[in-house]
Amino acid sequence: MSLTQKSNRTAQLPSNVNRILLIKNLPFKITSEEMYDLFGKYGAIRQIRMGNMPKTKGTAFVVYEDIYDAKEACDHLQGFNVMGRYLVVLYFQTSHRSKRSDLSKEEERVENLRKQYQSMSRDEEYDLN
Repeated sequence: MSLTQKSNRTAQLPSNVNRILLIKNLPFKITSEEMYDLFGKYGAIRQIRMGNMPKTKGTAFVVYEDIYDAKEACDHLQGFNVMGRYLVVLYFQTSHRSKRSDLSKEEERVENLRKQYQSMSRDEEYDLN
């Protein structure tokens, strides 16, 4: 490992960087062995999950052992041409999923408040009469 690589490993990473990469626009005929060959050049891989359903075909998740390997792969493979297709490589963000669940919880809370205030307003009408 060269001195520049060592200094890069101690650099502060942005908050969106993590070990899980989301790969889009993959050729449908790419094999898992080819994926390991392509992404394994940048470091040890813990897992690769490739989409096999009609909606998920052409996508994959690549999980690296080390966050710096994932960053290097993302930097080098973004826009890389594989079998005539240009890869889209993104860091997987778990916060998007939690925001959706938070939204449904908030909608439920608002609906409960509406019911509560509707029943309170009916009680006030009875008190006025």
